[in-house]
Amino acid sequence: MSRWFCILILACATAAHAAPQGTNSDDMDRLLADKGLLTRLEDVSHKVADKAQTVAGRAGDLVVNAMGFLGVPYKRGGNSAETGFDCSGFVRAIYEQTVGLLLPRRADQQAAATQVIDKKELQPGDLVFFNTMRRNFSHVGIYVGDGKFIHSPRSGSEIRVEDMGVAYWARRFNGARRVTPGEGVDSAQAAQTQK
Repeated sequence: MSRWFCILILACATAAHAAPQGTNSDDMDRLLADKGLLTRLEDVSHKVADKAQTVAGRAGDLVVNAMGFLGVPYKRGGNSAETGFDCSGFVRAIYEQTVGLLLPRRADQQAAATQVIDKKELQPGDLVFFNTMRRNFSHVGIYVGDGKFIHSPRSGSEIRVEDMGVAYWARRFNGARRVTPGEGVDSAQAAQTQK
């Protein structure tokens, strides 16, 4: 997709450079249409827009679904709303239920199986990791936007939204990750058929 976009830009730049000074936009549109580039550009732009809308929709669905679990109690090793969740069980359940992706069970495994991103690139639905047990990636939550994340914090507590800027979380921040299907992250449907 990006190859066609680069070719289109190069063709436009070449045509613009070669065009006489008085050429108007109608002439440029005709040139692009004659070369078949206009339809390719439209196809590419529609695909890019569709993909962006799908990604945004999934992120929104993840956050909305996660918010539905506010107040569910923490339970070490827990992986359901009926019994409670620990941090990684909560993240795993949300991704499986919402987008059909099966993440590894533990927070450190989830960090290893997902794509590293810079904190400035965080988008709703991304994972945020913290060092809460004197080891990297010992806690995980789902970024919801505006510097906040949702997680299942600790024994005696329940799923809640927290501000990453609070000193406790800021000092313990370990990294941000984006979930993409691939090595370590399977489609939940594919995982079921392998059993």
